[in-house]
This record gives sequence, structure tokens and C-alpha cells, in this order.
Amino acid sequence: MSFVDLQSARKKKENKSFVGAKSSNAETKPGNQDQSYFGSDGSSSSQQLSDAITAQLPAGLEVRADEYTGRGVHTKSHVQAGSVLISCRPRINIISTQHLDVYCSYCCERPQSNGVLKRCTRCRQVWYCNAACQNNDWSIHKSECAALQRWKSHAPSEHVSVPGDAVRCLGRIVWTMQKEGQDSSWVKEFNSMQSHRTSLPPSAVDSHAHLAHALVQYLGVSSPIELAPFGLSSAADLVDLISRFTTNTFTLTTSSLGPIGICVSPVMALVNHSCDPNAVMVFPHSSDSTVPRPNMQLIAIRDIKPNEQIFGSYVDVTLPKEIRQRELQETYNFRCKCSLCVRRDIWIDPRESVRCPKSCGGICPAPIDDDDLCRCDKCGAVVPATDSIVDARRVGQEAVDKATLVQDQDPAKAKQLTSNMIPILISTGLTPSSHPLLPLYRIHLELLVSTLGSQLNQETLDEAIRTSAKYNAGLSNVLTKGHPVRGVALSELGKLLAVDEPSPASPDSNPPPAAAFPPSGPARLRLAHETLVRALEELSIGFGKCNNGGELGQEVRRMILRLESEMKVWTQGVRNVMADTRAAAS
Repeated sequence: MSFVDLQSARKKKENKSFVGAKSSNAETKPGNQDQSYFGSDGSSSSQQLSDAITAQLPAGLEVRADEYTGRGVHTKSHVQAGSVLISCRPRINIISTQHLDVYCSYCCERPQSNGVLKRCTRCRQVWYCNAACQNNDWSIHKSECAALQRWKSHAPSEHVSVPGDAVRCLGRIVWTMQKEGQDSSWVKEFNSMQSHRTSLPPSAVDSHAHLAHALVQYLGVSSPIELAPFGLSSAADLVDLISRFTTNTFTLTTSSLGPIGICVSPVMALVNHSCDPNAVMVFPHSSDSTVPRPNMQLIAIRDIKPNEQIFGSYVDVTLPKEIRQRELQETYNFRCKCSLCVRRDIWIDPRESVRCPKSCGGICPAPIDDDDLCRCDKCGAVVPATDSIVDARRVGQEAVDKATLVQDQDPAKAKQLTSNMIPILISTGLTPSSHPLLPLYRIHLELLVSTLGSQLNQETLDEAIRTSAKYNAGLSNVLTKGHPVRGVALSELGKLLAVDEPSPASPDSNPPPAAAFPPSGPARLRLAHETLVRALEELSIGFGKCNNGGELGQEVRRMILRLESEMKVWTQGVRNVMADTRAAAS
């Protein structure tokens, strides 16, 4: 996840005042995951795990030790795709700064259709649905409230008047630890999560130092000694706190996977990583009002056999292996050894593939600097001009980084980057699932959709539909059917197809070629219906069958019914016209 930058102008000596130097004999623990439930000194914390964590697991799951992955969650019996494996409320959650006035800081929900959020009258930064949410949050917010006021009074500008997401979440953690007491199960849960203090990579030292200084300022203390009331008796404890937080934090999302904050859940942190996961963590926002909000759930996206380990994913698995491994090493301090990462057969990863130069329908591995001999997996044709593909992918990655950076501040510039780069990558033969073409499709689609509300026209709508279709085609080659990202993308395509056309093709005009996409008129309506039906099938898996696909699934179901009604009216209208024509002829 990305955190807001924390006061970048820091003196070098300040970076050393709270964070100790990296141990010279640091060693990364072996395994495929972050060894989440070993103590910070490498010792087993089985008693803490047994008392504070195991009791939260459903009867069909248990924690077992594995030779390669350490501790992880295993099934006791067969689990069907779409089943809810774990359901819980995060121990700590915060809304991101840019969304504070949009989502309730306690339940993380939007207000009802005719309601508005109510702001805390003291700090004037945090908002709630109603008095009940504010009262439920007050035990922690009373400390947070004073800290927010203090931070704002010392902020050099309005732009930094609210601390970053990570700092605010860490603040809530230490205040809760202080409130619950060091011997509480809450603190034992948090402390049982993995800390990489003794093996921090050099790239993490500065970020940990910035977080430490910002947190100390936010708490209103001036030295490490004053951290004792929070259970932090040394600089090492402070680094452990930050390391556990950065290693075990989840993104808080909407029902359509839009990021709105961050959260911490020790029981969810039990789940180990795989780049080919059999489960996902989501916030389905089901209609069950008895479930405490926010409600995070671990959902099986495949059938899972008895005694099989449950794996989620810590990174975006649509990324190529090299980028996934780098992100896992930098953030979680391990290299992945899952089945996808260690494959040694002739399989070609669709994340790094180009079309056959002879258009036989096969694919070729994308060339790299060290290996420029690439053959089609179907006909054996050799890919020519590999240098141009390598260069295009490198420039494409730069375009992804730049477009992501300016997407919110300067959408016109971001759109110019994606519009220019996508045709270049297509011309080199990259498949839709290949990186960096796939993320460019995603960014370009988001930029197009953001303009439809203010300037809806046929050309932009059709371009958005075509881009969405290509993005979906790419996702279908790298993600398991039922993955929530696939379901959300399909629902977005269905919604775009269902939008009323500003300038539909005239019935009297020459009919478009049979292969023209997107179609117009009734054919578009039928395609929208088919796409939304497929989306609902995938959402019902990715967001849980018992949740009926979550809030997004319910929305898609309503759209399907509306489209069926429109199609029925259109069909009946055609029948009436034909009947009137026959009557007039007779």
C-alpha cells in the first residue's frame, strides 16, 4: 500500500535519534511468507498465538507449522469456492485523509442516501454517521482528537494539517495498547505479529525513521523515555511497533475494491502469501445489518481440499515476477517460492508475453536484456526486433509510474501519457495481459470514466468500452475465475455498455461491420446484460456466496433486472409494430 509522505525535510541526525542501526548479522528468515507469528527475537510465541489468535478461527480452520512457510492457516475439511473462511472486524482501522469527510471514521460506511456525516466539533477533522458511531469511537478518538489539534497547531501549512495515514493508524494502535493494558489479549495479539527489526533492509531504515519521528511528534512526546506509558520502553520497541505495522497492514476498501484507508487484523495476518492465491481478503459490505462494520472477510476463490493451506496475496499478482519479488522483499522481507514463482517448465507467463509474429494464435515470452531469443509456443517462430520490445516495455513502465503519480492532480497529462504509450506497446505485439500494457489500460479506463459524468459523448463512451474490454481480456489470463478484481472489472464493463448512448447509430444508416465493437442499439443492450450476468457469477464467488456478491453484487443484480425489463419492452414494441404492419397490409 502507499502511504502519504511524512515531512520529507528531515535532518540526518534526526533519523538516528529514535531508530537503531541495522544489525550487522541480520538474516532474512527462510520461507514463502513473513513468518507472521514468531517473536521479534526469532523465538516461537505459541502461547500468545494459542490464547489470543486461535480462538478467533472458525472450527473448520487451524494453525499449523509448515517446513517451508512457517505457521499458516489450514483447512480441516473441503471448502467450496465462494465460502467465507474468516469474518471479523479489524482491530484498528482509519480512513485516509482524502476520504475523511466521505466515510465514517468508525464504521467506514458512507451516510445513507439522504444523510450527511457529522464532524467532530473539537478536532474538526474526523466525521461520523451519527452519535452512536461517535460514542463508540470516543474511547480512542479522545486521545486522537487532542493529537490532531496539536498537530494542526504546529503544521507549517494547511496541506499538512493532518498527519499521514500510517501515523494516524500507529497512533490508534498505541492508544489502544495503553487503554487495554500490556497484559491484555489485544496487546498480545499485536505483539505476536512479525517484526523485522533485526533484518531491516537498507531501503526500509529511512522510512521507519520518518515514521518514528512523525509518530513521536503526533503523540506529543519529546524523547523515547516518554513513550513508556504506551508500552514502548526502548528504541527497539518503537522499531518493532513500526515493523509489525508495515508488515501486517491491510488496505481498507469499498465494496468495489476502491482503497479508502488502512487497517490491522492479527487473525487475518495469519494467512501466508502466494502469487497464485486460493483466497482473497475483501470488505463485501453485505446487507446484513447485524454484522459489525467494517467487516473484513477472507473468501475462498477456489475449491480448497482438506488439510490444504490457505494463501492470500500481499501484492498485486498481475505484476511480473521480478516486480512482485522486489515488492515482497522490500516490504515483507522475503522472497516468494510459490508454485507460480518457481515454475521451471516451458510455460509462458501471460504477464510477460507478446503475440506470435506470424499471427498463428500462439504467444512468445517477452524478450529481456539477458535473453533476446524468443519463440512462439505454438509454431516456433522467432520474435524479430527484440530490442525495440525491451525499450518499449522500459518506457512503458516509466509511463505507468508517471501517470499514476499525476493521475489525480493532472488527469489531462496522465491521459496524454496513456494515450501515447498504449498504441506503441500494442505495435510491439504485447498481449493485453502483459505488463506494462495491462496497468496502462486500467489507468486509461479510470481517466475516461472520470470524464463521462461531465462530458458524455459517443466517442468517449465507446473508447471507454473498448478499453474496458481489453482490460478484462488481460485480467482473464492472469487471475482465477471468481477473483474479485475480475468481478469488479466485468461489472464496470457491463455498466458502461448499459449507459444510454448519446448518439446511437441511426436505423436508416448503413449497418456497421459485423465485427464492429462496441455494438449499438439493442445489440449493445443484450451484451450489457450478458456481461453483467457473468460479473454477478464472479462477484458471488469473490465477495462470498452467502453475501450474494456483497453490496456490488446487489447493485449488479438490480441492473440486470432493469435491463431485462428494458429488453422486454423493446421486444414487445417490435412485436406491436410488426402486428400493426401486417394488419395495415391486410
